[in-house]
Amino acid sequence: MNAALPFRDLSPDAPRVRVTLDGAPLDLPDGANLAAALLAAGVGSFRATPVSGAPRGPFCMMGACFDCLIEVDGVTRQACMMQVGAGLTLSRPMGKVAE
Repeated sequence: MNAALPFRDLSPDAPRVRVTLDGAPLDLPDGANLAAALLAAGVGSFRATPVSGAPRGPFCMMGACFDCLIEVDGVTRQACMMQVGAGLTLSRPMGKVAE
């Protein structure tokens, strides 16, 4: 675990699968909640708001707020309602957000 990250991986020994986020490879725990796995990997911003471009990330973690929207294989989805799977291609809607 990286002490600088505010989130930690609760299953560090779980099998990892490769996904890409904005073209960069990430190894995440297979079957983990996608939003939680991305947070534990140090990804804090999942999208930018359409009006101001302000960064957004998971807030409610139960599918009510839509702040965790991310493109998964070209379709905008709620990351908190998905599981990590091998080969996912992830990108941030509205372009890449500065972290």
